[in-house]
Amino acid sequence: MSAGATGLAHVDGGCAAPVVVERGQRAVFCGLTGIVWLHRKIQDAFFLVVGSRTCAHLVQSAAGVMIFAEPRFATAIIEERDLAGLADAHEELDRVVTRLLERRSDIRLLFLVGSCPSEVIKLDLSRAAQRLSARFAPDVRILSYSGSGIETTFTQGEDACLASLVPTLPHDDSKQLLVVGALADVVEDQMRRHFEALGMGNVAFLPPRRARQLASVGSGTHFLLAQPFLADTARALTERGAQGIIAPFPLGAEGTTLWLEAAARAMGVDAALVRTVTGPAHDRATRALASFKPMLAGKRIFFFPDSQLEVPLARFLSRELGMVPTEIGTPFLHRQHMAPELALLPEGVRVTEGQDLESQLVRCREARPDMVVCGLGLANPLEAQGVTTKWSIELVFTPIQGYEQAGDLAELFARPLVRRTRLAV
Repeated sequence: MSAGATGLAHVDGGCAAPVVVERGQRAVFCGLTGIVWLHRKIQDAFFLVVGSRTCAHLVQSAAGVMIFAEPRFATAIIEERDLAGLADAHEELDRVVTRLLERRSDIRLLFLVGSCPSEVIKLDLSRAAQRLSARFAPDVRILSYSGSGIETTFTQGEDACLASLVPTLPHDDSKQLLVVGALADVVEDQMRRHFEALGMGNVAFLPPRRARQLASVGSGTHFLLAQPFLADTARALTERGAQGIIAPFPLGAEGTTLWLEAAARAMGVDAALVRTVTGPAHDRATRALASFKPMLAGKRIFFFPDSQLEVPLARFLSRELGMVPTEIGTPFLHRQHMAPELALLPEGVRVTEGQDLESQLVRCREARPDMVVCGLGLANPLEAQGVTTKWSIELVFTPIQGYEQAGDLAELFARPLVRRTRLAV
């Protein structure tokens, strides 16, 4: 938990739903957490956190790594000698990287990930990455980004990672679609089949499954965000000449259809073909959701800011399952990327950007919601007070995008209510 200076909230009336901006104490994970899903996605990449033992414990605990496993991440521990300036941190880092690459010949892409301790001692990981990349080229590409809790929140680690990749993408002005955001392999395969059925063969995904499968980018590239927390990556792609496609995010039957329709329009696909391709899958997803609607319809739900998924989730839950959002908190709200989502929210719902934790806790108690979506740090105290909670981190780790996952997404919200009912018996 980190504290910021408390500030007065103000209302931004420029969006379809009014947004209240708050500044104060907040409860968030740092961006190192993104390594947990990114190291699974890019199969020949390695993430080396330059940080403290606390950083190591955080990532290992979040990933649930067993002692005999050999994951694709580690922590280069900054010792007291480094903090005191008694050792050359760059020399120490070079030694660690050299030993790592000698031991792990399968690594093709190495990320040096900054942390709070490396920020404090002003360790220039960007310069280190350039130096080491030149040394180990062409076998290994070495990049850097910050996962520091000083600079990033929970999901912004992925944004920083992907943004670091964008300058390395090859240049190509050919017409193509680039889907941006880490998706589970099963979801990526499903999306690829939909695009192929729509006649869109030139589709790439960022991040790729292998480091040497990086997509090209240029003036003919249209990119479509699969995750709502990728503002820096989107900006970097735009600077490379790519054009962004603004759409609701692919959560639920409606969201997935609108997302695919937006991509199809940008790529010149006939609307009749889009309806033919998406119709059966949309119907299957709607039927999967129907079994959860009686349990969830009418239930009041409150979102604390954590992952930036809050607004699309609230849209999905309210429009497709009949839940009633009482407040939708999100750590950051990109007005342009979220405009279609905000337009689909229930009229009058409170959307809060940022956080003043104490004030939000008061509003949560007054709202008396049936369920609260929040981070791990708030869940246990709220559960002790009799509040039913849903961990927001689970919604990032679990495949939830696309038609086939719509029922699974609904079940994630039904499960806490089922648990509460059983405990009450």
